[in-house]
Amino acid sequence: MASILIKQATLINEGMRKIADILIKDGFIEKIDTSINYPADQEITADGLIAMPGIIDDQVHFRDPGLTHKADLYTEPRAAVAGGVTTFMEMPNTKPPALTQERLEEKYLTAAQKSLANYSFFMGASNDNVEEVLRTDGTQICGVKVFMGSSTGNMLVDDEKTLEGLFSQVPILIATHCEDEATIRSNVQTYKERYGAHVPISAHPLIRNVEGCYKSSSVAVELAKKYNTRLHILHISTAEELELFRNDLPLSEKRITAEVCVHHLYFDADQYESLGSQIKCNPAIKEKRHKEALFQALLDNRLDIIATDHAPHTWTEKQQSYFSAPSGVPLVQHSLNIMLSFVQAGKISMEQVVEKMCHAPAQCFDIDRRGYLREGYWADVVLLDPNHNWTVATSNIHYKCGWSPLEGKSLKGKVKHTIVSGHLAYDNGRFFEDKKGKRVMFNRD
Repeated sequence: MASILIKQATLINEGMRKIADILIKDGFIEKIDTSINYPADQEITADGLIAMPGIIDDQVHFRDPGLTHKADLYTEPRAAVAGGVTTFMEMPNTKPPALTQERLEEKYLTAAQKSLANYSFFMGASNDNVEEVLRTDGTQICGVKVFMGSSTGNMLVDDEKTLEGLFSQVPILIATHCEDEATIRSNVQTYKERYGAHVPISAHPLIRNVEGCYKSSSVAVELAKKYNTRLHILHISTAEELELFRNDLPLSEKRITAEVCVHHLYFDADQYESLGSQIKCNPAIKEKRHKEALFQALLDNRLDIIATDHAPHTWTEKQQSYFSAPSGVPLVQHSLNIMLSFVQAGKISMEQVVEKMCHAPAQCFDIDRRGYLREGYWADVVLLDPNHNWTVATSNIHYKCGWSPLEGKSLKGKVKHTIVSGHLAYDNGRFFEDKKGKRVMFNRD
């Protein structure tokens, strides 16, 4: 593998900021120093650029297999890399779903052939596959995904005995989608009686409401406390749920952790009027008070990780009526830029962004030698020009679905180079695909 020498970048890593060189050899960071003289195969002059660890996105839906008209394991990792995401963890609700070890391994084989980014996949749980879940090797996969709320296929886990079995027996991280199904169904019926088939998109956060989120999340936390389960609750979307999480422990000592997604920090219910089902997702984007509370909880460490829940659908699918338009937003290419907008507004520091998007996912999931700029670690490095102004447009969107709710937005800050496991995968708008990303491994007993 070609060696790379990055010269005079502004490193942001582990709460520190300094000017340094980075030498990359054989896929790893060989040396970080104030000045390195080495005849590398490639040298990148990085004056004025920020060097940060590659982002680790712990929740994406890349739709492969079975839904590849929306996205796949070739297109979406490219989009990720263009946005500074070097590692992703993908969800099991594909067609067929990853409910057996064999189906799960098929996804790994596909990614090895197609993915420009590093990859891991969640094992899926259902009401009837607990024994299969227990076959999972925790050093090989990121975790077990439990949909404690409405999902596709045979993936809703609502049987109390099954939940008890999972939380009491699964020795590795369980990641949950928490929305109470009975609450949602009752709300759907209420709104159908009121509006018939013409329920407005503005009703989405009232149908998938605060009560439904809190009720499900509190059940997950109660089970985790009962069995000392390693629980990670995905995409927290309400102020009320924040009381379930602690900030008086370091992340390394937490058994229950939580994630917030960029769209729940950036959008609010007022924008359904202008964006419609472009921002329809589950859990729903809710009124403004929630995003303000979520941001504060991110800063005070009740929320541990920033992710995307990248979930693309075609533009045509999204233009359907409320009940027909699928939920999900494409975000993985633009998550860093969304957080940069908060940095520029003075709401969060760049050091904190790196902590929540790079370091914390690595620590939370016990990832082997990723998420930091450290000698001896895999060389997942992003070089960012913080002053580059650009506009999101169809011509620069890399999602297979071809659209973004940010289209037309002027942004400041752009990824210039992305190095994935020592390979320069993205360089000023060009992709280099002769090497693929690596399967992520985990340091677990």
